[in-house]
Amino acid sequence: MPTSVPDPERTLPAGRKARIASLVSSVGEATIPELAARFSVSVDTIRRDLDQLHAEGVVHRTRGGAIRSPDTPKPELSIDARRSAHIEEKALIGEVAASLVHDGMSVMLNAGTTCLAVARCLGDRRDLIIATNNLLLPAELEHRAIRNVYLFGGEVRLSAQATIGPVRFDSSSAHGESSVLCDIAFITVGAASVDGGFSTGSLSEATMMREMIEHAQQVVLLVDGSKLGKRLFAQVCEFARPDYLVTDREPPADFLRAAHDQGVTVKFPAPLG
Repeated sequence: MPTSVPDPERTLPAGRKARIASLVSSVGEATIPELAARFSVSVDTIRRDLDQLHAEGVVHRTRGGAIRSPDTPKPELSIDARRSAHIEEKALIGEVAASLVHDGMSVMLNAGTTCLAVARCLGDRRDLIIATNNLLLPAELEHRAIRNVYLFGGEVRLSAQATIGPVRFDSSSAHGESSVLCDIAFITVGAASVDGGFSTGSLSEATMMREMIEHAQQVVLLVDGSKLGKRLFAQVCEFARPDYLVTDREPPADFLRAAHDQGVTVKFPAPLG
């Protein structure tokens, strides 16, 4: 007698809820009818599942469905997907940010793909010292612009093509390690808001970004305009901490006022025409 094969979508309650949570986290939102059809259960069952997941803080319940919880980091995109996203915006940010770099400076850049755009705009500078945790960045630099390039060590995150570790270098001297102090640091962040400050989706990345900020005389945070007014899981620093914020478009008036009041210089491209 042939045995029946269970429907993979029709699972026990605990497994079903885990799959619902994963689905909502991945796509950002889902409706009750969609989930009921996908998991072959009643809409009442889905409502109970979503209510429980909401109570646990896993999803945020909405009328007719659920969305990703604000405290849940978004799934990490591949480095190729991030490099191909918002190309024009990143190029604009890169040009504006690079105008803050002068010959002979020591420059720190983090692992964000926007920092690759900054690196591409440094070709007419000279005698720069670069320190980074971005494995892709050295290939973007013009050799004639660079005196030295240093790569921070640590755990390699293949998905980000970056290292996560301390902002210092091993030394051959008896002291063992050498700390650094750069003239300027460029840090790409995932979100910026007046109340929430600057944030990213990864605790380990946020920790390294904070350490980079502490090792720079001037701090420049980079964020594209679509991420202004938003907040992610891990705070990098308070809104008033950077010297500059560079974005690809003019922010809303209330955002600009808050930045001015807190001593942050906002730089963005001049409008065309």
